[in-house]
Amino acid sequence: MGGAALEVRDLSVGYGPVRALRQVSLQVPEGAVVTVLGSNGAGKSTLLRAISRTLSFHGGAVTGGALTLGGQPLHSLAASRVVAAGVSQVPEGRQVFARMTVEDNLRAGALGSSGDRAAKAKALRRVHELFPVLAERSRQHAGLLSGGEQQMLAVGRALMASPRLLLLDEPSLGLAPLMAARIADTVREINAQGTGVLLVEQNAALALQLASYAYVLEVGEVTLSGPADELAASDEVRRRYLGVVDETAADDASGAAARHPVLSRWEG
Repeated sequence: MGGAALEVRDLSVGYGPVRALRQVSLQVPEGAVVTVLGSNGAGKSTLLRAISRTLSFHGGAVTGGALTLGGQPLHSLAASRVVAAGVSQVPEGRQVFARMTVEDNLRAGALGSSGDRAAKAKALRRVHELFPVLAERSRQHAGLLSGGEQQMLAVGRALMASPRLLLLDEPSLGLAPLMAARIADTVREINAQGTGVLLVEQNAALALQLASYAYVLEVGEVTLSGPADELAASDEVRRRYLGVVDETAADDASGAAARHPVLSRWEG
């Protein structure tokens, strides 16, 4: 996939005695969109927390492996230093500061960045161009925004640090289809501007449209990986994550039901 901006090598994570990730390895090339698919509890959010060094806030810890960005180690850095190194995370659930204004939420996103005043002003212009509604409602409390607007704010806040890599955890969760599509268009635009994206998303169809490469995580282990278009065409991925029934198997089952009326009644 070319030179890796982010490399995760043999990463293992535990929550006390519980092993959440087992020797997970993946790469995110510079400026690419890579997605991680998996069912609930597979370890997807844990993976993002390990990269952003926020695991300890959730009672977890890295027990093995290494994380590097552009060849520089991340696994020994504090969370604030990871932001300064170029990685920002948008956590699941639109976790904005509800009692703070939109403007203050965005300022908070720039606190860990290494940029000067001019760089922060440029980042704010970028956020306002991506999300004009945030400029219009800059003095409004974040808790009064709609769910979609809060997701925009969560993404905009992460972009205030001008990251090289954006970690997105379930950006379409709980959003209406139209708003989810708008968020997806924004992810494309962010990436087109040169920011890499590591995307965790329950909507596998959407994720595979956005990404160039994908990994499947099951029970804390990578079980499948490859170009996103190839995984989208995979029978296993189509069946487990895209809700596509194996047509041959369905035809066989239909034929069997026709030959055996009792079976047909039970299945009905």
